[in-house]
Amino acid sequence: MSTSLLAGAVALGAVGASTPAVAADDRAASRHRHDQPTVVLIHGAFADASSWSGVVERLLARGHRVLAPALPLRGLASDAAYIRSVLDSIEGPIVLAGHSYGGAVISQAAAGHPRVRALVYIAAFVPEIGESALGLTGKFPGSTLGEAVTEQTYPLPSGGEGTELVIRKDVFRQQFADGVSTTTAQIMAATQRPIALAALQETATAAAWKEIPSWYLVATQDRNIPPAAEVWMAHRAQARTESVRASHAVSVTDPATVTRLILRAVRESR
Repeated sequence: MSTSLLAGAVALGAVGASTPAVAADDRAASRHRHDQPTVVLIHGAFADASSWSGVVERLLARGHRVLAPALPLRGLASDAAYIRSVLDSIEGPIVLAGHSYGGAVISQAAAGHPRVRALVYIAAFVPEIGESALGLTGKFPGSTLGEAVTEQTYPLPSGGEGTELVIRKDVFRQQFADGVSTTTAQIMAATQRPIALAALQETATAAAWKEIPSWYLVATQDRNIPPAAEVWMAHRAQARTESVRASHAVSVTDPATVTRLILRAVRESR
């Protein structure tokens, strides 16, 4: 065999010998990606999915898959059914986070779901079966939401009209997002998603936090949900609890703290 043919054979053999190792590395990387949970972020009333933007950016930078769907905000059962369909479309494990009313939604949507490994509540409702968001708001003093909202009507699919709530633009920053700039507060007020009053009155029919480990971030300057109610709900759910000096819209005002708690849930729920 010529020198050139011999060199070629040696080179071909070297490539062939390395192929199984490369394939094994690819399979290991694929398994690692599959084992990493998808983080699903559910917004609450008077907000939209963009309220998670700072959190999404940080989670993506850490290599996580993230999904932040829009919540209809029309009724607890129907909202939870919609989020359940989103969860069913995801492959692999899930860490599910909810802000405000979104906490009630994830508590119902995740019940019995085999791939949800952690629930993260961000200044959120954690209702027991038979409890409503509105009832939990009034359980402790401190909420000024009732004075800050106005009612408006919307057409119901079955006919007639329903009632929905919006926060008045002149008090939006003080009530909902104290800590953001005036311009940001104006944008948030202009783009806020109204919530049907019936959604806040509807009682929970499931409580996933009884079977799935949970984490909770208390916003100590919250004017929507009394901080005392947040602490009480977190304690009842036996959630790993942290506190931050922040307004209700803590995912906007302090996305770094929110992200750290979600990452903690990811680590500790493995």
